[in-house]
Amino acid sequence: MAKPLPLSPRYRVLLAGLFSQLLCVGVARFAYTPLLPVMQQQTWLNDAQGGWLAALNYAGYMLGALTAASIHSIRFKDTLYRLTLVLALASTAGMALADSFWLWAAMRFVAGFSSSGAMLLASGLILHWLIQHRQRGELGIHFAGLGLGILLAALAVELMLRLALDWQTQWWGFTVLAVVLLIPAWAWLPRPAKPIMGAGGGQRQAQPPSRTFMRLMLAAYFCAGYGYVISATFIVAIVEREPLLAGAGNWTFALVGLAAAPAVMLWDLVARWVGYLGALIAAMALQVVGIVLPALTDSLAGVLVSAVLYGGTFLGCVSLVLTMAGRLYPQSPARMMGRMTLAYGAAQIIAPALTGMLAEASGHYDIGLWLAGGFVALGAVLLAWLRGVDHTAQRLDAEAKAAPTG
Repeated sequence: MAKPLPLSPRYRVLLAGLFSQLLCVGVARFAYTPLLPVMQQQTWLNDAQGGWLAALNYAGYMLGALTAASIHSIRFKDTLYRLTLVLALASTAGMALADSFWLWAAMRFVAGFSSSGAMLLASGLILHWLIQHRQRGELGIHFAGLGLGILLAALAVELMLRLALDWQTQWWGFTVLAVVLLIPAWAWLPRPAKPIMGAGGGQRQAQPPSRTFMRLMLAAYFCAGYGYVISATFIVAIVEREPLLAGAGNWTFALVGLAAAPAVMLWDLVARWVGYLGALIAAMALQVVGIVLPALTDSLAGVLVSAVLYGGTFLGCVSLVLTMAGRLYPQSPARMMGRMTLAYGAAQIIAPALTGMLAEASGHYDIGLWLAGGFVALGAVLLAWLRGVDHTAQRLDAEAKAAPTG
């Protein structure tokens, strides 16, 4: 019998990134979303407290993003990446130890910090390895792990609910899964070698954006962050609260992940037709519809359409902004992404806490959904204005359309 062909080094590295997303984002971050209604049913956790726990998770992510952006040594980044893998495992296990708000708060903060390892550190380390080995700098497989992580979290909770496991046992189940995911995420990403002299010599020089571009992009990205976090945190709880939809929450969240998995590659193709700004405006416009649909209808069809529109757009927004940062600062995209992450992260801290308090006061999430949809719509309007008046935006759109399609 023929032996199976071993994975090429390129795919081992890309899959290391994918497994880091499954661990740090899928388990450590997004297991909380389908488990939130379970924890609310079986413990004293209310809407406002659930919102504060989500806000602390994003505060941790923001600290991780700022830490990642401040480190210049590639080897130190590798060490921090491996630390975030361990923290993802530890914070998942910590959620199962007791039903203490302050313990959960600390664990959500640590989990948020760990998710920056997959989103920012791993992507940088993978790009470094690809450049060192003269490979195409593509991260579609890596970022597909975020959508697959959402899918994994939703299906795992659905399975454990069918086994009648309580909230605490479910967190222990995720801890076991985290151990399994940590192994390839750690082992398949090689330690970085010293940079090859002259390896980046052929890269484009930085072309800093105009002040108008940065101001409006920061405002628009804040709006995108506000819209993203509401559905990411509360979508399962929103669906489960509707009597006609009870039991469909985890399947809805799974559909979000399924739609998100190919989103980066899809929106890269859209950008070739309409430019980076054009694609970003289109993604945000579709996301508005996806966010507000659950406030307009309690039909299963409406909720499933909402899941597809939301899942297929939120990651596209992040990847398009990351791509623009790379075009403007080819040698160090983190220079722009650090500021963008501050805007995106600030919204993610404010939004879930405010939405949780509004839901606790009103008994439903409709106000929070309309507010989130309004923010994203405002962001799309700002980008449309930017596209019409700013030369940096127009140049980026032209570059996207002129990019080789091979």
